[in-house]
Amino acid sequence: MILDSARKVLRIEADSVREQIGNLGPEFEAAVLALHSCQGRVVVTGMGKSGIVGQKIAATLASTGTPAFFLHPAEAIHGDLGMIVKGDVVLALSYSGETEEILRLLEYLKRLEIALISMTGVPASTLARAATFPISVAISREACPLNLAPTASTTAMLAMGDALAMALSEKRGFREEDFAALHPGGKLGKKFLRVRDLMRRDDRVPRVAPQMLMKDVIHEMSAKMMGITAVVGGDGRLDGTISDGDLRRLLEADPDLLGKTARECSHRPARTIEESEFASAALQRMEESKITSLFVTNGEGSLIGALHLHDLWGVGLF
Repeated sequence: MILDSARKVLRIEADSVREQIGNLGPEFEAAVLALHSCQGRVVVTGMGKSGIVGQKIAATLASTGTPAFFLHPAEAIHGDLGMIVKGDVVLALSYSGETEEILRLLEYLKRLEIALISMTGVPASTLARAATFPISVAISREACPLNLAPTASTTAMLAMGDALAMALSEKRGFREEDFAALHPGGKLGKKFLRVRDLMRRDDRVPRVAPQMLMKDVIHEMSAKMMGITAVVGGDGRLDGTISDGDLRRLLEADPDLLGKTARECSHRPARTIEESEFASAALQRMEESKITSLFVTNGEGSLIGALHLHDLWGVGLF
């Protein structure tokens, strides 16, 4: 009985979201274009459950490149109307389209010539008729057994808000790089860290000249504690690498190793990565090659940094 009720709710809500595909039309497209050309901020407002959905929509817009914030309509009519200024666009949510606190904003918005996008389930409602761009979120029924509590209607409204935000984001040409810039913290921020953000630079990068004797190469490797060193030519280009593993294999094969030069003992080609690549890509490359370090080069092949597995561990990139 309990599971049957739950399944029925989910079916109704899923059907309500599917119904929104049929609600898309010229008004939706015009609303996206209006948001794209907005010179100010998107002010999202709604009362009760619609207000909670509105807060999420505002957050989604802001995180995908559209300046947006939520304004509580009751607070607005008690002094916060000044938060709306010329150039803004208002997105008002009310399933009935007759929410008193929302309707009391209409005259002010009209006076300031503010473009108004509405999301209502009643196309003939006061709010929908007053809107510059009315978007329908009408559904067949609520998931509530009494067909009263906002359930499927708020789900449909939330889905339509996501559709609006994602269509706008695509219209803006919003990229992974833009998303990363707006999400510097938490797991999302770590996912979009670049190699340049974590790589070791300058004196922290182990490097030796091709003609350096192996006894001095070992000293450099020990001093920089990366378990590897770059072999760099006079032009700054990365010529090869020597790792702890290379040393062990070479010593087993040649007891006179210490008298040889770095070039004679180096491994080529070196495994490298560019500074503009994601740190997660560096981690994947290390795991696939079963190595713990990568050297960072520029477009000309010159050494500009180094990245160790510990540098990735340090920021929790796992």
